[in-house]
Amino acid sequence: MKRRDVIVIGSGHNGLTTACYLARLGLDVLVLERNDYIGGAAVSRQLTPGWTYSNCSYVCSLLRPEIVRDLDLPRHGLQVIPYEGGVTFTREGEYFALYSDKDRLRREFARHSARDAEAYDRYSLEVLRHCRFIRPLLLWTPPDPVSLKVRDLKGMAELGRRLWSLDEEQIYDMIRFWTMSAGDFLDQYFENDLIKAHLAGSSIIGTALGPYSPGTAYVLLHHYMGDMDGAIGAWGFARGGMGAITQAMASALRGYGGEIRTEAPVERVIVKGGRAVGVALESGEEIAAKVVVSNLDVKRTFLKLVEAGDLPPPFLDRVRKFKIRGSSGKLNIALDALPRFPALPPGCPAWRGDMHVTESLAQMEEAYDDWKAGTWSRRPYVDMLIPTLIDPTMAPPGKHYMTVFVQYAPPKLAEGEWSTQTRDAFGKTVIDTIAQVSPDFRDLIRHVEVRTPADLENEVGLTEGNIFQGELTMDQLLFNRPVPGFAQYRAPIPGLYMCGSSTHPGGGVMAAPGANAAREIARDLKRAA
Repeated sequence: MKRRDVIVIGSGHNGLTTACYLARLGLDVLVLERNDYIGGAAVSRQLTPGWTYSNCSYVCSLLRPEIVRDLDLPRHGLQVIPYEGGVTFTREGEYFALYSDKDRLRREFARHSARDAEAYDRYSLEVLRHCRFIRPLLLWTPPDPVSLKVRDLKGMAELGRRLWSLDEEQIYDMIRFWTMSAGDFLDQYFENDLIKAHLAGSSIIGTALGPYSPGTAYVLLHHYMGDMDGAIGAWGFARGGMGAITQAMASALRGYGGEIRTEAPVERVIVKGGRAVGVALESGEEIAAKVVVSNLDVKRTFLKLVEAGDLPPPFLDRVRKFKIRGSSGKLNIALDALPRFPALPPGCPAWRGDMHVTESLAQMEEAYDDWKAGTWSRRPYVDMLIPTLIDPTMAPPGKHYMTVFVQYAPPKLAEGEWSTQTRDAFGKTVIDTIAQVSPDFRDLIRHVEVRTPADLENEVGLTEGNIFQGELTMDQLLFNRPVPGFAQYRAPIPGLYMCGSSTHPGGGVMAAPGANAAREIARDLKRAA
């Protein structure tokens, strides 16, 4: 039987990124995907005739430009189109809009609060300063702080150098920021509830925490670390949906000589003599490889694909305690026409971006309280977009597509597992919420796909439906992600590696974990040659 150089388990964007970099080096790379389509959570699917859904992830910003350039993804069809603003509605008919035009944005802030208009520049500079500290660390292998290896000592020295390049006040602010809540951070700058609610949305997306939970300030920052055409924090649509990203990666991989097999679910990693030597498929087929790389989250990798006896008990204990708590749902909606939002003035570009229905941090905290009680939020936070306003290829002429990301929904309800009835009731709650600010919305619905955290786990393989493969809190970042001592993409078993979002620097369609893992694998293979 042919022995492959590298087997990658899972065709999500990180798995494909790792595969591309290694195939580019001339290695024989095989990607195994359990579904009949590729892409993991970055997919475009036609679930109703004529409409293309980004039915999991839905916007692009975090994808590292260095990786786009390295893999020449635009040559393989990737095009990302910036969107033009954003808006948060209240049920009483008010709104706060975010504009790309700075003068218009300042007038909008001043319409709600003159004080907040003055504070926004200071807030933006503060966020940018934190971004500048973190962004160089994204494509970086975290050093082991207890290792005496030269490489780790140099890494810790570099981290210290970056910290001590700040002045005393900035150091205090940095340490405080990484552990504080988004609500407390925003309260330092702004007084208007609606403005704070709009800005706080990024701090709770995909996170089983409320806006006043410690650690959510960093989650807010995590969503600011992307860029679009050099504009830090900007977001955009991948033309053709988020699957365009993974399709471009797949095309690049094939161009480098790599192979992808769909409908090939892996049952276990084969370990012989204390080393990973290949994989066994559910079909019974075994495939040998020098290196096995898992794009699955840390729990699915080590609690389902690897025999417990092949792993150190302390490592297994850490894996079991790693926090992967699902908190998000998703609706994809085919519309017969463009819905009206009467609160927005005619010609307002704000709805060509993300739209929300919420009024305050207190309301968002109440939505989180529902999640803690084991039910979906009665007044959910929704992040809705209409990609067809910018990319009309995703629906028939004159028709539209809306994607709706929802906080909060638990992976398991207090009353038991999700059912068809509870899924439908959850979807109705979300649709009713949108209809409060768009009176003709219900009448325009042609088709709805409702996805609960349980659906995301069963269909996409995300444990508990957690979109980040693990929460982005300080105890699970840098050299703690996913397990202290194993943050450098290597498993305790030689020959087995991790490349998914459970590793540094975390989740989102960033591709940095995949690129970082490829660099470490290539380094080990070179040393072994």
